[in-house]
Amino acid sequence: MQENNITLVNEFFLLGFKVSLNLRIFLFSLLLIVYNASICGNLLIITLVSTSKNLHTPMYFFISQLSISDILLPTDIAPNIFHILLNNGVIITFPKCMVQLYFFCVTEACECLLLAVMSYDRYVAICKPLHYISIMTGTLCWKLVVIIWLLSFSLSLIYILLLLRLKFCGPNIIDHLFCDLVPLQDISCSDTFPIKLSIYFLSIPLVVIPSIIIVISYGNVVHAILQISSNVSRHKVFSTCSSHLTVVSIFYFTLFSVYILPTKRQSSDVNKILSLLYTVFTPLVNPIIYSFRNKDIKKAVQETF
Repeated sequence: MQENNITLVNEFFLLGFKVSLNLRIFLFSLLLIVYNASICGNLLIITLVSTSKNLHTPMYFFISQLSISDILLPTDIAPNIFHILLNNGVIITFPKCMVQLYFFCVTEACECLLLAVMSYDRYVAICKPLHYISIMTGTLCWKLVVIIWLLSFSLSLIYILLLLRLKFCGPNIIDHLFCDLVPLQDISCSDTFPIKLSIYFLSIPLVVIPSIIIVISYGNVVHAILQISSNVSRHKVFSTCSSHLTVVSIFYFTLFSVYILPTKRQSSDVNKILSLLYTVFTPLVNPIIYSFRNKDIKKAVQETF
């Protein structure tokens, strides 16, 4: 279509990896295995938390919600990546691009908020153990989860509505694996400063506040652990939150590497690999961490099978 004699782009070409056919087939096979393993692993955790009475606690309830997010994220991204690898690129319409980006934002926002709530849960369990049951009630957990999903869907919608104000005059080639913020801004012919400013404000409730909650919560947890005189007790207490700390570290490392600390010298291939880490591989790593480092889940698996 044309507007004021400027041809506006209504579809994009996702370039993917510029590599040989054999390497693309290898990547396709690897990602297919990882994707299927991720779905199975997260479905297993959801099933175990739903059926095992020993796992009917706030911590495992939030873990099951994290697994739902870890199913939605790769399901939104991976099928399109498979298509790109098999066809050496793919054309995606502007509406489909926005829908993909919307659900991507929803799952990422949900994970940020969930990790913050989970860190608060560990803070209450370790620093206020006598009041844990009265504070982290089932009603509160459900309310927190509903608020998290509502915030994720609503704030992500605002985010997409802001992006819809951008105009794309060409070229329409996105040197990436999926529709993401930075590549879309790079090819836009609009002034992106107001959009960037608005997105920074939106990041406050989605990234900044959850990060502060995580830092404060684990700061208090570490202080409480250091007050324990027995090394055995200290190790036992720390092991209850080590899995969550590992998941938080992996998530925020990849998030900051892609969106917060990118450099001009950082190649597009590096960005694509980092994007694969948090969209496809991290959803697989999360259930593995919680399974292999958690005695309750191991016990639930043994009882189930």
